[in-house]
Order: sequence, then structure tokens, then C-alpha cells
Amino acid sequence: MLNMSIVDCKKRLFEILKTQAFFKGDFTLSSGKKSNYYLDARLVTLSAEGAFLCGKLVQDIVKAKKPTAIGGPSLGADPMVGAVGAVSFLQGAPVKTFIIRKEPKGHGKGKMIEGPELKEADRIVIIDDVATTGKAFIHSIDALAQDGLKPVACVCIIDRQDGAREAVASRGVELFSLFTASEFLKD
Repeated sequence: MLNMSIVDCKKRLFEILKTQAFFKGDFTLSSGKKSNYYLDARLVTLSAEGAFLCGKLVQDIVKAKKPTAIGGPSLGADPMVGAVGAVSFLQGAPVKTFIIRKEPKGHGKGKMIEGPELKEADRIVIIDDVATTGKAFIHSIDALAQDGLKPVACVCIIDRQDGAREAVASRGVELFSLFTASEFLKD
């Protein structure tokens, strides 16, 4: 598994997402929108194989950005952040990893961003599992901006193609995705 090609990793991740995390029915998304399908990527990102595949593929998709720190909004990014950190270490180029809280911690230092200190010189990538409207990415971009930081890219496993790419672009950041919802909707 460690030596799987990127193409094989992507095929395998798609296969397990399609069979284990894609559901048809009547759903309300976190954005409040109604949908006739749901992609519960955490069912895969919280598995050993899924976490490894996500970590490896996220590292690959952002390598041209030369990231020094990768993290994202809790809860969607949590399992991916650990996986990316572990994969980056195995590849001999460890990155800082971090999690962005939904709201500042109510005790201690009242931090919004958990993990090693991020610096202006860091090349930061924000990751998340599924992007719909981009709300979680915008929240993360804003949280980083409060500390004078700006990401070089955002990455999601699945872009539902409901405005996230445009929302992130409006903040001057490009969104990359491993897959789009349309790929899962093909029969």
C-alpha cells in the first residue's frame, strides 16, 4: 500500500467513497440546502485505509505549493490532518499540522487555531473533507487572517460544486479537489 501509485490510490479512494460514503435519499446539508444525495466522507477518512489514501493524495495535489503547514476546520478535517502529517513524515518532508475550532476556546489561551505556531512565512494549505458552499473554508481563511496568515491553497476530498470554489476564490485562494460530486452521480 505504501508504494501504490497516485493513480491507483485515487481509484481506490473513489471506490471506497462510492461504496461506503455515498447515499441517495432526502438530506439536509450543513449549509441548510436540501439534497437527494449525501457524501459522508468521515466514514472513509476515519478508517485506516481511507485516512492513508487521503493523506497521500492531499500531499500529492498540493506538492507544487510546497506547503509547510496543513490543517483545517474541525470536524471534517480532523482525521485528514493526522493522516497528512503522518504521510508527510513518511515521505521525509514533515509539515506542521493544525485544527481550526468553530469558535475560540473558552478557557486557557482562548485559541482558535490548535497546533504548532503558524508564522507568516509558512505556506499554509487548508483541507476539508467535503465542500458545499465553502462556509468552512471561509471560516478557516478568516481565522488565519486574524493572526495575519493567508493560505496558499484550499483542498477538499469532494467538491459538491455548490459554490465553494467561487467562495474561496473571492478570498484570493484556489480550491483544489480530488473529486467532484458529478463523478459520484454518474451511473
